[in-house]
Amino acid sequence: MDFLPGIARWAHLVAGITWIGLLYYFNLVQMPALKDAGADGTAAGITKHVAPRALFWFRWAAVATWVAGAWLLGKGFVDAFLLRDAYAAIGVGAWLGTIMLFNVWVLIWPNQQKILGMKPASDAEKAIARRVAMLASRTNMMLSIPMIFFMANGLSHRAIVGL
Repeated sequence: MDFLPGIARWAHLVAGITWIGLLYYFNLVQMPALKDAGADGTAAGITKHVAPRALFWFRWAAVATWVAGAWLLGKGFVDAFLLRDAYAAIGVGAWLGTIMLFNVWVLIWPNQQKILGMKPASDAEKAIARRVAMLASRTNMMLSIPMIFFMANGLSHRAIVGL
């Protein structure tokens, strides 16, 4: 079954590109566009049709990225999360990805459900939800830069081949 690590690496990369690509889309395109669309009353198309679909792919790509990455770490999973030996650098990337996954599921998604009317919320609750979701999303965008660096450069050849 030598092809399984290759499939897991491919899944990790494709899911990661999807996750981080949507993260950048939300922060650099959708948030500013929604502000403008709200001002002229045309935001309904984005909030009703685009945002829910994009958030579906965003949150499940986050899970797929994390699970595939954890599988790739294999026996080194604990060493990575404890920042041991050759796994220290990849472990930093894994921790950043874990924090980002937490932000997606615990801060961004529940608040987006209020913002988009999927869960009942008062106007005051929606205002708070917008702020929390925006801050968590911007935090993830900033964390994505070192996360990508550490995950792309962190695992030495020695750790990969198990020497």
